Amino acid sequence: MAYSPQVDAFRKLHESGCFVMPNPWDEGSARWLRGQGFKALASTSAGFAFTQGRADQDVPRDMMLAHLAELVKAVPDLPVNADFENGYADTPDGVAANVKLCIATGIAGLSIEDATGREDEPLYPFELAIERIKAARRAVDETGTGVVLTARAECFLTGHPDALNESVRRITAYAEAGADVLYAPGPKTSADISAIVAAAGGKPVNTLVYGDVGLSVADVAAAGTRRISIGAALARAAWAAFIEATRLIKDEGSFKGFAGNGASAPLNPFFRDDLKARS
Repeated sequence: MAYSPQVDAFRKLHESGCFVMPNPWDEGSARWLRGQGFKALASTSAGFAFTQGRADQDVPRDMMLAHLAELVKAVPDLPVNADFENGYADTPDGVAANVKLCIATGIAGLSIEDATGREDEPLYPFELAIERIKAARRAVDETGTGVVLTARAECFLTGHPDALNESVRRITAYAEAGADVLYAPGPKTSADISAIVAAAGGKPVNTLVYGDVGLSVADVAAAGTRRISIGAALARAAWAAFIEATRLIKDEGSFKGFAGNGASAPLNPFFRDDLKARS
């Protein structure tokens, strides 16, 4: 079956090796990352939420869909993977309906996580979580787009008491349920990453590297990962510098927070030339 060039490119990236898929939060960051030669990009729900004056997980579905469409439009020649949170629904039917809306934005891939967003029950019950992935799989297949479906096990990020073993159990089940890519964000060691890769049964695994955990791209690749994403790490790095600079001004009357600023000179010619090329 013939898919869009972006979907074809995205699927081929998962066939061998390991690639880094960074996460922009607006058109400018997307264009910059494209200009650095990255072959695919992914949205960040947290990074986008901050631009809207909202907390992570507090962006309504339709606002997120509009943002995804903007990212796709910003880099029309690159695959864009959607951080689609929990599919904005609890029921399998609700997930399926929303997956189709997400695909309509033009994305080449999307992820569905098993975190509920509720403190009393952080993860969907095991059987329901599986049914949600099966529903997402059917929805993708019904569109005929070939969009890459990633299933996320959120055990580490929700503080599960046995995060690795529960991640392995869920990743194994999600692979059998039809996910194309498996993803358990949170492990910080090569051994844990390798265990998740083994649980995926030969299907590609995405690993999140959201901080300096002592692992390089080569280290993560050697553990068997096919795809590396960085979540909101770039957005948080920008915000960290912003927060510290404003703290110094407010508390100390100092502008020392600007000492590490890079000149804006690289940005102006890049965006000027980039816009000219697009036009």
